[in-house]
Amino acid sequence: MSNFAQDSLTHSPCDSNVNTLKNIEGSRLEFSINPAAHTATSLKMAPLLDDIAAGAAEADTQRHISDTVIAGIKANPIMGVTASQQLGGSSASMVDIGLELEATAAACASTAWVLWNHLCTFHLFAGLLGPDNQHFLQQIVARQQWVCFPAGASTAIRGQHTDNVVQLQGKAAFGSGARYADWAGASFILDDPKQPKFALVDLHQAQVTIDADWYSMSLRASATDTLHYDLASVDNTNVVPFPFKYRFAFRDPERPMIDHRYREDWVGLSDLWLGLMAVGVVQANLNDVCTGIQDRVAIMGLKVAERPLVQVNLGQAQANLNAARDTVLAACRETDERIDGRQIPTEADYLRQLAAASAALQLCDDALRLLVRVMGGNGLREGPDFERRLRDFQAMPLHINAHQDRVNESVGRHLLGLGAENPF
Repeated sequence: MSNFAQDSLTHSPCDSNVNTLKNIEGSRLEFSINPAAHTATSLKMAPLLDDIAAGAAEADTQRHISDTVIAGIKANPIMGVTASQQLGGSSASMVDIGLELEATAAACASTAWVLWNHLCTFHLFAGLLGPDNQHFLQQIVARQQWVCFPAGASTAIRGQHTDNVVQLQGKAAFGSGARYADWAGASFILDDPKQPKFALVDLHQAQVTIDADWYSMSLRASATDTLHYDLASVDNTNVVPFPFKYRFAFRDPERPMIDHRYREDWVGLSDLWLGLMAVGVVQANLNDVCTGIQDRVAIMGLKVAERPLVQVNLGQAQANLNAARDTVLAACRETDERIDGRQIPTEADYLRQLAAASAALQLCDDALRLLVRVMGGNGLREGPDFERRLRDFQAMPLHINAHQDRVNESVGRHLLGLGAENPF
């Protein structure tokens, strides 16, 4: 019994707060409030987490991540974890990537958000560009350059042939991390409107401008800005087709891929990692609440920590976070096993990834509401880390990749045999 209790309590990245319990025999069991505290020191991001956390409030206020933090990330091996070994990367597992992002999100959600965008969109770009552009991608990895993919609502880009280049005209919206990036993915119309093309655009050319127009209450430093291309150039040799429902194209065993890992759809992976980021944010708030209420006194002099419903709500919040984390990690492990076994993913596999993340995000949302209930009006005060994380979390379940309505509709259609409608 004691072994089971030990396992269940310690099955819990970034904070090593430890609580001590007594079991019925009187011996002491230790468990980490944060379920992955034991992995924190092995993370690639570990040397940067303290600085990221220390600068999180200022990044939120200034709506900009410090140049020092961005430079530190670009110099860190984290930049190449979604790059395969053929590209000079580390071919990291989906689990390990998720744990890195979970820890980063606990330190600063905006920083995790832009890093997340770089990692998951590089995965997509490697699948799209393929073996013919392997050397080009190798150079990006070797230089530890940052990529992003501004392609949100209102994006409209057209290309025209000029000598050995294609010149792009138009705008690209919702470019998370573009302000910090070196390259942006661009889908555009070149000749046939029914056959869009794709290329990576060098953001350092004068023909690219970035509007710092992300004035959201959430992820204020994520630089989810609008890019404008005024005859920005891309090399003809790096222009490739942008297939509709590309996840189906990537599953075609006849399609050459740089590495088998790129047959997994980037949207499914992004959702799984987003689920772990959400866990990191809410877990950090739970840790702060548990620490902060120890000496708080409520009305009539009763200690807050001694109120039974406070204990109930905190216990339920932690249970939700454990379940959310376990759900996502299980889907990450399944994905890693498919990659290791060189199995072609199916639509059911892809929907499993989406559904796992969507469920985890809902569990995190419920946990955060319980924490607000515990905090009461104090949870709404502007300025503390709790309030910033509360705001930042709101963007996570609303991201189009993981939006509950979109995901559940797709899963429901599949269950009814109606086929896929959503392009991604």
